[in-house]
Amino acid sequence: MKEGINVLSLFDGMSCGQIALNKLGVKVNNYFACEIDKYAMQVTQHNFPDTIQLGDVQFVTKETFGNHKIDLVIGGSPCQGFSFAGKMLNFDDPRSKLFFEYVRLVKDLKPKYFLLENVKMKQESKDIITEYMGVEPIEINSALVSAQTRKRLYWTNIPNVEQPKDKGILLKDIIESGMAGEDPVKHTDRNRRHLKDIEGKSLCTSATMYKGAGNNGMTLIQVDDKLRHPEATKKGYAEAGDGEGLDLTFPQSKTRRGRAMKDKSNCLTAASHEMGVVESLPDKSQTIKSQYYKSSKSNFERKGTYHATGIKQNDLTWRKLTPLECERLQTVDDGYTLVLNENGKQLVSDSQRYKMLGNGWTIDVITHIMKNMEL
Repeated sequence: MKEGINVLSLFDGMSCGQIALNKLGVKVNNYFACEIDKYAMQVTQHNFPDTIQLGDVQFVTKETFGNHKIDLVIGGSPCQGFSFAGKMLNFDDPRSKLFFEYVRLVKDLKPKYFLLENVKMKQESKDIITEYMGVEPIEINSALVSAQTRKRLYWTNIPNVEQPKDKGILLKDIIESGMAGEDPVKHTDRNRRHLKDIEGKSLCTSATMYKGAGNNGMTLIQVDDKLRHPEATKKGYAEAGDGEGLDLTFPQSKTRRGRAMKDKSNCLTAASHEMGVVESLPDKSQTIKSQYYKSSKSNFERKGTYHATGIKQNDLTWRKLTPLECERLQTVDDGYTLVLNENGKQLVSDSQRYKMLGNGWTIDVITHIMKNMEL
């Protein structure tokens, strides 16, 4: 086996190819990445600081690599021009034309292996790509290795690639429990299309899912019947089920703890009107809290707190998936896209995390393909 390889990743995004190679234990001498999204690059450098960023693929040539022989070229050229979910502009779309940059570099660099990923598309576009790549694509649905339905085409000269075995992973296996302070989502016919049972699979993640449901690909799930409120503990929240209580005294306090009241009530104080009991009310509302006199939709949706509403209404019990849950849908390690500074400040917004995850690859599909490389 060769002592390490040189890799060129085009349209590298958050470096899913590098995650896959690392997971397989493949030694990489040099990992060259072409990417222009500063947030995706920030996540890459945070996790793989030795990545060599080359910038815009259009300015990369064979001479860029000097004496380094490139062994593997990978990439998923921007798919918006091909996608059934897009406008189907095909090769007339400037983003789709970047495919030919991939073809140019594979031709010039002559790597031992190449891997090109793209979306399902019109047969005409598929045939053109197949002609240029010289191999037929294999279609793999990420649902076989994750909790996400994501059908993608893979053109590669890596030998003996077959369908992966179904791991039987469902949404219920990847969702976070106890999501204190998650913004609820309104019941609408438009959102209903995105509501998925946790016993099934999610929708395909997309680059626009950070905008929510509607036509943006965000999966919605049903919130459970427990009431939660943030508190200063390792868990980060107190929770109460039917018949149990929560002490909501000083609801915005960042130091208060011991809010859950399971068997006994907390000590009564002058502020005890802030304590309440969760009660199931069929056909009315799911939970009642002590501060019902302050109930309003706008307050219910205030991020990070639930103290300003009295009723958890039936039409406010859906939520979108979290960035961590979307990492799990793409079989990315928990927290990979979470970049914090030394003071714990988040440097890459959740919106950008959703975007790069939607643009990314399902890691366990890529490792399934790459494991057949003979290096």
